[in-house]
Amino acid sequence: MAGTTGLSIDLDALIRRWKPDRQIAQLRARPAAQLVSAALAAGWRAFVLDTTVYVHNLAGTLDPAVADLLDRALLWHSAVCLGEITVGIGNYSPAAPEWRVMKAGYAELLRAIPASRILTPDDGVWRSAGIIAGTLARIQGFGRAQRKEMLNDVLIYLSATKAGLPVLTANREDFDLIQQVAGSGVFVYYDA
Repeated sequence: MAGTTGLSIDLDALIRRWKPDRQIAQLRARPAAQLVSAALAAGWRAFVLDTTVYVHNLAGTLDPAVADLLDRALLWHSAVCLGEITVGIGNYSPAAPEWRVMKAGYAELLRAIPASRILTPDDGVWRSAGIIAGTLARIQGFGRAQRKEMLNDVLIYLSATKAGLPVLTANREDFDLIQQVAGSGVFVYYDA
């Protein structure tokens, strides 16, 4: 790409902002008491849903208190999560006995999502997510599959943060690590 002009990606600015060079020690999960649980967020009025919420809800395994929280809140959706859901559907064997029921459940769920409440990561979020996910992969010793999963989770987290919304998730461990590196943003966890 020699000779290309007009690129607006300032890698030095990204490195100054996220400081991956200062992140050298492996992070440890923080105690649950230091995080925001769904029980503590009972009065909150809006959430971005992580993929875990959709899966647990359709499987009928969502805790009733979390389901009640969802019933009272304004729900936002991540384009990243919707992509994860559709990858799962595409990967599911059509020969499986539960294929039609599973497909119908997700089809109904996806149809019900208003386009005006879907958050899509912009270019800046993608670049920041790459630095943060790469930093976490290095210091935590993640393999290739974990790096990709972490990138998706960071995209969800940063998109929600940019919109000023908390993420609701059962994936406490990964979102805790992300928050420790990103420094801003909020996630609310529930036990699955």
